[in-house]
Amino acid sequence: MADMDESYEARVGAGGAGMGAGRRALLRRASLFAAGAGVGAAGFAELANVADRKLPLRPSPAGATDSRRGPHPGRGQLLVTWAVETDQKLAALTFDDGWRPEWTTLVLDTLQRYGVPATFFMVGRRVRKYPEVLRGRMGRHEIGNHTWDHLDLARRTPDEAYADLLRAHEAIVDVTGQTPRLARPPYGHMGGSAALAAARLDYQVVFWSLQMVESRYPNDPLGHARFVVEHTEPGGILLAHDIGAADRLVALRGLPEMITGLRARGFELVTVSQLMSVRRAPPDIYG
Repeated sequence: MADMDESYEARVGAGGAGMGAGRRALLRRASLFAAGAGVGAAGFAELANVADRKLPLRPSPAGATDSRRGPHPGRGQLLVTWAVETDQKLAALTFDDGWRPEWTTLVLDTLQRYGVPATFFMVGRRVRKYPEVLRGRMGRHEIGNHTWDHLDLARRTPDEAYADLLRAHEAIVDVTGQTPRLARPPYGHMGGSAALAAARLDYQVVFWSLQMVESRYPNDPLGHARFVVEHTEPGGILLAHDIGAADRLVALRGLPEMITGLRARGFELVTVSQLMSVRRAPPDIYG
């Protein structure tokens, strides 16, 4: 029995050693494969990176240059504005994404009551859908381009971004009679393709320096208005929406208090273009 036990233990020990060796070999091969794959991936990435520089420029959302290598688009430059540097107590109200008949009408009625101009960045598809909202009501206001269908221009090629802005541009001109000179990319996303498309249309790109924070003040238009009034600075561009989630109505319903509060602080509300016209000249860094 002892001999049989010794024989069994010897067999198991030999088998265990063999199994251990097999596992070690398998792990060694896996490590070599992983290392080779890593080196291969790094080598491929480096090769692609080098090769990509030698290829013709390809249209992509990142591309801010024309792959056809033609002349500079538009005036050959693009101005991008978040706020205007000025000592004057001026600010601009802007509204995005409209039109939505009942919301936009509420905004227009309030602005008319207080004699305040604003800048509306319009979605072309909605301009076509609700032309009656605009007729006879845009005299004091400014219109900007907010694309045809509110798609993210940072995900579109230069030609796609240009076609999108152009389609909205034509709708705005046709319905309102105004020619937009300002554009605001949806979501504040601006890749190279959006910059190139805006330059081709001789637009200036406008973002914002203060956005409405309706979700912080649910059902409290007065509290929200006080927040905006307190945080507005000279040259500020204020962002609101005349379409979207229901909580955005907090800002629209508080517009009267927002306007009177800003006026009480000595502010005058103007369009974005009017605000930009008083921009303080930048220092001459080469003088």
